[in-house]
Amino acid sequence: MAVPQRLTMVTLGVADLARSTAFYESLGWTRSSASQDTVTFFSMQGSALGLFGRDALADDAGVDSQGSGFRAVTVALNCDSRDEVDAVFAEWVAAGAEPVKQPEPVFWGGYSSYVADPDGHLWEIAHNPYAPNDESGRMPLPD
Repeated sequence: MAVPQRLTMVTLGVADLARSTAFYESLGWTRSSASQDTVTFFSMQGSALGLFGRDALADDAGVDSQGSGFRAVTVALNCDSRDEVDAVFAEWVAAGAEPVKQPEPVFWGGYSSYVADPDGHLWEIAHNPYAPNDESGRMPLPD
């Protein structure tokens, strides 16, 4: 059997589930009815985002919940244009995200920015002219 080549869900460990849920809802994202008192789910285009208490997530994974700092992981939201990057960046900051890197042209020919959600999870908001989103909002890559 081959391992399926897909990303099904990203789960972020958060300090305050209610605060983080409210933050993502303030972006206009709709909480799934599958959400419970201890976990929040959002349906994404082709995958899901989960919010789970940081300690509970660490316990589930069997790791130390006090680990902190950059873990060499970011989550990306690819936009259809530079103007959309600017608008989405502004919406995230207005919702309470911390601006980490202002939108700017980047070395690979795109346009990129970073924000941190209330728990410090880094989101890249970018436009990649070499890998445009398809009609469903997904980023198809060549084989």
